[in-house]
Order: sequence, then C-alpha cells, then structure tokens
Amino acid sequence: MDLKKDVQQQFGKSADSYVSSAIHKDGKDLQKMLQLAAITGGEKLLDIATGGGHTTNAFAPFVKNVTAVDLTAEMLLAAEKFIHGNGHQNVNFIQGDAENLPFTNEAFELATCRIAPHHFPDVRRFIEEVYRVLKPNGQFLLDDNVVPEEDDFDQFYNTIEKWRDYSHFRAWKKSEWLRMLEAAGFEIHEWHRFDKTFRFVSWCNRMNLPQSEKNKLVQYILDASQKVKDKFRVVIEGNQIISFQGEAVVLRAVKK
Repeated sequence: MDLKKDVQQQFGKSADSYVSSAIHKDGKDLQKMLQLAAITGGEKLLDIATGGGHTTNAFAPFVKNVTAVDLTAEMLLAAEKFIHGNGHQNVNFIQGDAENLPFTNEAFELATCRIAPHHFPDVRRFIEEVYRVLKPNGQFLLDDNVVPEEDDFDQFYNTIEKWRDYSHFRAWKKSEWLRMLEAAGFEIHEWHRFDKTFRFVSWCNRMNLPQSEKNKLVQYILDASQKVKDKFRVVIEGNQIISFQGEAVVLRAVKK
C-alpha cells in the first residue's frame, strides 16, 4: 500500500528527530502509561510502531523483555542506538507491520502502541492483530492523538495533520476508539484524556515541510472559523501561528 511506503519514507528521513523530539521524549502520557500497566516483572512486552523507542525505553526496566517493532528500518536503528545507549539489554528489534504482526498467537502479556495508530490505514486490522498476539487477560496500552467528537473539529485537525505529514491517515474520535476496541473483544478498564500543545514551527519542521507548504498551512489556519481557533487554542502573533492545542487519550484495555 502506498501509504505504508509514505510512512517509511517520512520516518526514514525523520528518524533521529523523533528520538530527540521533546513531545515524544518527555510526554506526561508516557508516565501515565506506566502507571496504568499492571506489571509483575515477568511480562513479555510488544511495543508496536516503536518509533524513537521511548515507550520501549520506559518499560524495559520493569518487564522480562521487550520486542520493539516498526515498519521503518531507519527508525529501528535509531531506537536501538538510543535504547542500548541507555543500557537496556532485554530488548530485541524487528521490522514489521502493525496490521500484520510477525508473531504467533498469544505470545505476549502486554502490548503498547504510542502516538502511532493515526498513521495506520486499517486501524481495525491493527486492533485485531493486537488482540491475536496477546495472551488471555493480556493488557493493551494505547496512547494516541484523538479528535473532538464534533465533525467540524475532526475535519480541521485531520486536514492540518495530513497537510503537514502526508503519511498521516486519521486521528480517530474517542468514541470510535472505544467502539472499535470493544468490537474486537477488549474491555476498556481505564482511560485518560489530556491536552497536547504543539509548537507550530517545530511541529512542521519535524516532518521537513517545505516553506511554501508551511505558508499555505498558516493561511489555512488563519482562515479557520473563530470557533475552530478557540477550540484548538490557536495562538497567533502577527500573521504567524505560534502554537495550537490538540488532545490525546491513554487507555488500558484487557483481552477477554
């Protein structure tokens, strides 16, 4: 699928910037994921679409071992360098597709996926795959950007994300996540919503957005309705976008 090639191309050239990205490295959501997990220390954990490896890095000290999977070879190399640099030796790295995981049924007690599913073309297939590779009562810790329930807000956020990053597929509504997870057989045990502030320039630069496209994107946001600007807390100085606010959820689902 072309979108998956887009993901590999985008993240192949952006791999190192994701390792150092503050929003990925320092997010309070990562601590929330650790708090939500019920861990004894003997778990085999699968970290799907590991990206810069921050989730793997956070969980490695607390579980038996971690298998970090990513579609993009460059991302895996950057993650491996980062994680081994932090002294974690209980991690292995495998190139693989979140919608077709290269593992047997019921292989893991714990699965994580952080700030990635909005890139997946078939998110329902991804959820089915997570369910398949988890043992009964296995935990799935999901963390991703979401959109508000109102369609106008949904359209605005997904439009600017796709503009800035052509490998973006869709940020889902909170209600859509709950429905999809429960339809696949998961029970939602706990979830948290929190705000995310995006600094516009670094947000664009992380995806190497050309200046001409950045200018068009600025104009699109400036032309948005006041209702949209208020909802996303768009900060404008002069004719420049300084920042805007999105939202994300972290949740724990259990395979039943």
